[in-house]
Amino acid sequence: MRNTLIHGLAAALLLAAPLAWGQSAAVQDNIPKQALDATAAPTTLADLSKDQPVTAKHAMVVSAQHLATEVGVDILKRGGNAVDAAVAVGYALAVVHPCCGNIGGGGFMLIHLAHGKDVFLDFREKAPLKAGPTIFQDDKGNVVPGKSTGTYLGVGVPGTVMGMDEALRKYGHLSRQQVIAPAIRLAKQGFVLQQGDVNILGERTKDFQKYPNVGAIFLKDGQPYRVGDRLVQPQLAKTLEEISKDGTKAFYHGDIARRVVAASEANGGLLTMKDFADYTVKWDTPIKCGYRGYTVVSDPPPSSGGVTVCQILKLLEPYPLKDWGYGSARALHFTIEAERRAFADRNNYLGDPAFVKNPIDVLLSDKHIDQLRSTIDPDKATPSTQIKGSLGATEGMDTTSYAVVDKHGNAVSVTYTINYLFGVGQIAGDTGFFLNNEMDDFTSKPGVPNTFGLVQGKANQVEGGKRPLSSMSPSIVLKDGKLFMVTGSPGGSTIITTVMQSITNVIDYGMNMQQAVNAPRMHHQWYPDAVIYEPGLFTDAVKKELEGMGYKFKQVQSWGADEAILRSPKTGLLEGANDRRRPSGLAAGY
Repeated sequence: MRNTLIHGLAAALLLAAPLAWGQSAAVQDNIPKQALDATAAPTTLADLSKDQPVTAKHAMVVSAQHLATEVGVDILKRGGNAVDAAVAVGYALAVVHPCCGNIGGGGFMLIHLAHGKDVFLDFREKAPLKAGPTIFQDDKGNVVPGKSTGTYLGVGVPGTVMGMDEALRKYGHLSRQQVIAPAIRLAKQGFVLQQGDVNILGERTKDFQKYPNVGAIFLKDGQPYRVGDRLVQPQLAKTLEEISKDGTKAFYHGDIARRVVAASEANGGLLTMKDFADYTVKWDTPIKCGYRGYTVVSDPPPSSGGVTVCQILKLLEPYPLKDWGYGSARALHFTIEAERRAFADRNNYLGDPAFVKNPIDVLLSDKHIDQLRSTIDPDKATPSTQIKGSLGATEGMDTTSYAVVDKHGNAVSVTYTINYLFGVGQIAGDTGFFLNNEMDDFTSKPGVPNTFGLVQGKANQVEGGKRPLSSMSPSIVLKDGKLFMVTGSPGGSTIITTVMQSITNVIDYGMNMQQAVNAPRMHHQWYPDAVIYEPGLFTDAVKKELEGMGYKFKQVQSWGADEAILRSPKTGLLEGANDRRRPSGLAAGY
């Protein structure tokens, strides 16, 4: 497997000159910079060939911020299991990675237990009970730009605190006080900012300057922080102390909820105390599918991630990607066409299962997959106008991901989000945490693109108490029932293809875990009908060939941040890989 990658990289290097690190990249028109972090420098195939993962014998933690990873490893060394560490990392990221780590948003946790059981926890945000299908439209039915992303109408009921509490209660060994203590310490004492931290904070300087309570914390004398500065968050420390003491009671029934509701009411939002009191999390059965002898375990609706990742992989399984080679025109052509068809189904048929029937069995059936595959022309691109949701008429990031494996073989993959970098960009009073703008993940109006350009249908329309459809895809790959890989990424709609490519990079192209997450990416989501890609993936010859087949391209410097762990079948060691796109992140173990 390793030789496949080396030969593929060597061939590509003969055709492609190294990319300059300062090379500019055109940003995709329909994704604003606040929503998709593109601050990482591109890579080259020469650099990729030298990438090596961190290895450990017993346990591993990988996250987008080094201090959060260190918190997780310490919890594991002190006798905590993978769930204890995952909860501790989740709270730590809320402090040291505030763009994306959160207690003001929600997400998904996928757990593989060492004895073989797989479980999924949904702590996705819910729409306020007063919300309805037209809340982001004017009186003429037109979607109002920014209403779902920059106002309190975009804020859903946060789920992270209840999700972490529930996971810890059911599968953890340590107390809530033990796992939150490191986050409280980091908030009180502060932490020294590295270049990666400063890069992300700088993305929303102008927004921080609009709100005095935000600027007082996340700006230094009204200006952006610099490398070496210390970020202290005493208000967040107080909020975390309240949660540490009283758990969900403090967050959903106490003064924290009252302050968020008061801010919402004062700013035209819809949140009420009843919304907080009625919030629930849900345990569910993961989505599973086979791929080349492996079992992919991922998340069910209200995530579209598991279904769509599995659809893409099932569509690709008959094709000899390994023989065609990484970055080849033929492998890219069939991968893009698989993505195009899977996203058409995703955008038309999936939604919160409490509100709509998700035809998962049909979408993943061999008959349906074969029918989709039969429409792929081997020699040219299929225009998205010719691809419809294929079951007939429908009935009426930024994000962060992290992975933990403990010494017992338990594994946890978590992806949680506040949507944009720093969510709605606002903090309710002195609570200290950013609120999400997750309502933008709903269909503001059928046929009208959301922030990530997704054109969705009625199944995902806004309804009170409903969870918005998500692209989050925390995933675990098993081989003969045993842990093989843990993977997940931020990046809005690009999460699905990032996770899918991390899997195929290992299984098909023989990459080690570090190469798999660092490799340049591409993405197609049905509409807009264009392939977005990172520098370093296409040689000039391959791009020209694909353009001749009818493809259109948009270059984006970078997206996503796959944080992944692989159990090496050769050595038995854990390979931890922090994505190069999060330079402040860390893979560490023991």
